[in-house]
Amino acid sequence: MPDILVQYEQEIIRSIMQTGIMLGISVLSAVIIGLPVGTFLYLTSKGKLLENKVVYNVLNLLVNIIRSFPFLLLVIFLIPFTRIVVGTAIGTAAACVPLAIIAFAHYARFVEQSLLEVPKGVIEAAISMGASTKDIIFKFLFVEARSGLILGLTTSIVSFISYSTIMGVVGGGGIGDFAVRYGYQQFMVDLMLYVIIIMIILVQIIQIIGTTVARKLDKR
Repeated sequence: MPDILVQYEQEIIRSIMQTGIMLGISVLSAVIIGLPVGTFLYLTSKGKLLENKVVYNVLNLLVNIIRSFPFLLLVIFLIPFTRIVVGTAIGTAAACVPLAIIAFAHYARFVEQSLLEVPKGVIEAAISMGASTKDIIFKFLFVEARSGLILGLTTSIVSFISYSTIMGVVGGGGIGDFAVRYGYQQFMVDLMLYVIIIMIILVQIIQIIGTTVARKLDKR
C-alpha cells in the first residue's frame, strides 16, 4: 500500500463508512418509497388498472420537479426541511435527507419504465384468471419486470454514489468529499487519484453484481 494511503488510512476508512451510510439510506428510500411511487405511476396512467388522471399527474409532477433540480441546488433548497427532520443541516445524517428525496424520485421513474415494458398480454391473462390487483402487481408485474427493476436500481445506486460526492457542501463527508478536501484543495494529486480509483472499483463491483443478478432473473 502506498505510504500516502497508510498516512490517511483512518480518514479514508471513515469517509468510506460515511459514503456507505449515505448510500444505504438512498437505497432504502429508493426501494421503500420509489418502488411504490413508480408502481402507482404505472397503474394510474392511461389505460392501466387504476387509471386516475389526477393521481398520475400529481405523482408525475412531483417526480419531474425533483429530478429536474440540479442536485447541489436541491441540497441547499432543502436545508430548512433537513433541519426539521434531523435537527441540523450539517453532517452525514443531514446529507441523507436530500439524497433520500432524489433517490426515490430517480428510481420511481425507472420502475415506471420497467413496468411499461411488461407485455400487455401478461396483464390480460392475469385479469382473465380473476387475479386481484394485488396479485397482478406482485405475482405478474414485478415478476415479469424484475430484471429491469434490478438494472434500474443498479443504475440508480451508481448515480447515488455520484450525488454523495457533493455532500461536502453540508459537511456530509464521504469518500468524494475526502478526495476534494485532501486531494484537490491540498494539492495532493496522487492521493486524489488513489481515491478516484477506489470509487471506480466500488462502482464496478456494484455494476457487476447488479448486471449478474438481473441476467439470472431475466426470464427471456
